[in-house]
Amino acid sequence: MIPEGAILHIGGFMGVGSPHRLIDALVERGVGGFTVVANDTAMPGTGIGKMISAGMVARAIVSHIGLNPETQAKMIAGEIEVELVPQGTLVERIRAAGVGLGGVLTATGIGTLVEEGKQVVELDGRRYLLETPIRADFALIAASRADYKGNLEYHLTAHNFNPIMAMAADVVIAEPKEILPVGAIPPDAVKTPATLVDHLLERAH
Repeated sequence: MIPEGAILHIGGFMGVGSPHRLIDALVERGVGGFTVVANDTAMPGTGIGKMISAGMVARAIVSHIGLNPETQAKMIAGEIEVELVPQGTLVERIRAAGVGLGGVLTATGIGTLVEEGKQVVELDGRRYLLETPIRADFALIAASRADYKGNLEYHLTAHNFNPIMAMAADVVIAEPKEILPVGAIPPDAVKTPATLVDHLLERAH
């Protein structure tokens, strides 16, 4: 379903809370040219790092690449375009796409390289950057549990990006650790409702 050159939201934080079975399937398939939107590019041999090693990523929109020397080398060589976005700003840009906002105003980055080429808005005597929404063609997310309808529950670090990304993509593919009958997940534990989820792929154990 995922074509060459697609924009992908991929959940996780240094590979924790990432959809590893989906990533492995993409690497095995060999299609590339992707724009990957994520917190980071993990490490070589881990999560998104596998996609970097396989040469599948044309552009990365991330908050840092500090623990993946392969991403750094490919960026310096001009093989990957990297847009570094402050972590909080990155989350808000994704959220803005999910809730239909035209952008977000933030003081983060004012007076730094982040400001270059961006619209500056002055409000009540303070200057803000207008940061635009980031929407994806596909969101590849990891969850702790799902029911057969697609309601999702998350644990710990997986809360950081996965629920937000599920709101901001045309197609959402969720990879839960287990899929349970409807009703097995308490309603208060559901962070992503089934209406947002298009496909489920149970994680390999």
